[in-house]
Amino acid sequence: MAHPRVAVAAPNRAAADAGVRVAAEGGNAVDAAIAATLVTMVNEIGVVSPASGGFVTLQVAGGEPVTIDGWVEMPGRGLPPDRLGRAVWDVSTDYGGGTTTTVGHGSVATPGGMKALDLAHQRSGKAPWREVVQPAIDVARQGFPLSRTSGYYLGYTHEIIFGWHRPSHRVVHDEDGVVIKAGTTVLIPELAEALELIAEAGAETMYTGELAELLVRDMADNEGILTAEDLAAYEAIVRPALVLKQNGWTLATNPPPAVGGVAVAAMLALLDGVPAQGGWNQSELQRLVEVQHAVFGRRLAELDEEDVRQLEGQKLLDLAAAGDLRALTSPSTATVSVVDDEGDACAITVSSGYGSGVMTPGTGIWLNNALGEQELLPGGPHSLVPGTRLTSNMAPSVARRDGDGAVLAISSPGSDRIPTALAQVYALYTHGGLSLEDAVEHPRVHVRVREDVVVDYEDDLPVSGSTNLPARPMPPHSMYFGGVAAAFWAPADGLQAVGDPRRTGATAISPD
Repeated sequence: MAHPRVAVAAPNRAAADAGVRVAAEGGNAVDAAIAATLVTMVNEIGVVSPASGGFVTLQVAGGEPVTIDGWVEMPGRGLPPDRLGRAVWDVSTDYGGGTTTTVGHGSVATPGGMKALDLAHQRSGKAPWREVVQPAIDVARQGFPLSRTSGYYLGYTHEIIFGWHRPSHRVVHDEDGVVIKAGTTVLIPELAEALELIAEAGAETMYTGELAELLVRDMADNEGILTAEDLAAYEAIVRPALVLKQNGWTLATNPPPAVGGVAVAAMLALLDGVPAQGGWNQSELQRLVEVQHAVFGRRLAELDEEDVRQLEGQKLLDLAAAGDLRALTSPSTATVSVVDDEGDACAITVSSGYGSGVMTPGTGIWLNNALGEQELLPGGPHSLVPGTRLTSNMAPSVARRDGDGAVLAISSPGSDRIPTALAQVYALYTHGGLSLEDAVEHPRVHVRVREDVVVDYEDDLPVSGSTNLPARPMPPHSMYFGGVAAAFWAPADGLQAVGDPRRTGATAISPD
């Protein structure tokens, strides 16, 4: 019996190869995307881990598109008020031009990424769960080279974030206490054992099983606020994807309460038919800047009647106005996009924030610091009601073309640049007629709206004459503008996977 062939775009070679391997063993695009994500949770250290939060957007042939919400929640169920506010402290690094975040056991939110992956497999996967997890087990057990992305991030954070907790310090430093460099082989045997438990018992072991017990014990011993009750209560949520029909394509993306997908859909609705052909001309660039400013600056009330019509009356307008994208960071994200030649598509984005620095003893699993992203929690890390799901700018998306049933999976890391990167690539591909590879490589612009408004742009794009806003040129293919991963299949054209030159990444396609 022939198995589906897949196209995989992932953060690294081992992850991309894991997707192809699982497809060869009988898996589909969903299985391949999950396998690639699990490997990424092992070998993109400091960036993501099995205790990340995340989203899975998928559509299997003949089915409706859905997004599985595995994003993080506010913990603290059952704790007295005097337990809050402890085990957290602020750190500042030069990473990203200067960053302050909150770390420690008290910065850890209830993780949901693993539950989302498990649920996606239960709903739409074909291969046995153990086969889907096995590549990640093998990578953890055999060791892996530290990626360039991880090496770069650890260069700023190895001591201040990942060095204060002894189990963590041991992994990211050599015997002399020097931070490991990109290319160094990393072995985390305890993580392989933890993944074995996940392969046998499913994600539930992290929520009510053996791994949950280890996590909760360490939290209680160190004044963290993540409790057994929080883990047991957590559920991944299946939501109908937010759908935009445009130019012969149907795009399905991350719906509310996350706001990233809403921003993508709002920008694309306002860019309907733009660019008309090829890259952006001067007037189209002006329109692109205006649209980003309207959505990110919450200036939607200033739109004219035609723009309101393009936003489907009030529906999308209200959704876009409800979320404040200026507050969204999620700096450490990883993303995987996969399609297969049966018409299935799956895009996954996961994040651990900046990392709490906590590696739960006995597990090899680093924990997130989602409560330490200060822009998301202006009232402080413990200011929300337990069980509240945090907001996110992640927007893993899939699209299907009318007529021939061609499918596209597309996603990106990159903080608040996620929605702008995805909207630009999608518009250049489906409106402008560029090839998928040219659309991903094309220069980008991002309107940064925080304390002030600045138009950031890659300097091979002629933005300076297209706006009266302050503008900041940056080098071509700057990592700042995200790292779009795209996978495509059409009956006539076959499989294609495209990685972004702005990030280290890898693509793989099943052999004929």
